[in-house]
Amino acid sequence: MRWFKVILGTVVMLVTILAWAAFEITPTVQKELDQAIEAVKGWAAEPAIVGAVAAQNQKGPIPDMDNTKWKTVRRSDDLIKGFQSNDAAKLLKQKLDESQGLYSEAFLSANRGEKVAFVEKTSSYIHKGQPKFDVPFVDGKPWQGQPEFDESSQSHQVQVAVPVLADGKPIGVLVVGVNLAKLAGSPK
Repeated sequence: MRWFKVILGTVVMLVTILAWAAFEITPTVQKELDQAIEAVKGWAAEPAIVGAVAAQNQKGPIPDMDNTKWKTVRRSDDLIKGFQSNDAAKLLKQKLDESQGLYSEAFLSANRGEKVAFVEKTSSYIHKGQPKFDVPFVDGKPWQGQPEFDESSQSHQVQVAVPVLADGKPIGVLVVGVNLAKLAGSPK
């Protein structure tokens, strides 16, 4: 009986993987993603978000911190906890909690792509040079990624990014992962 459960579990896992591998963004899913982008734009306009980005822009990135060194910093380090406990991070956590799982991750970057706040440690400290940062920051337009399995949030998601604006100009970027399992047209 045990071997049957193992085989059944493996079959279920393979079917799930194949369903996600073939996932396409249908018009129904895109409509929901567009609604999510509009909601995230509202988050990006919150005074705690705009203020945190403006303050970080005055300081600049952590000296000598790059993406390679960032990967060596433990999640339990005080540096990481600082990014998770500031007012902007608390707001992002509140928004994720209120979404009942629709949003799987959120992080905020300043004008050089360095982190300002996040709910969970990001895989990179600086996102400048990546479309998720460059499109909203340079063009001032929302960006939407492709469906993917995100390691940090352990979910199938699409990342969306919007500019953080001050006086109508981008000063930073807010990136949020939208959990595809919570959208109407997604494989369940």
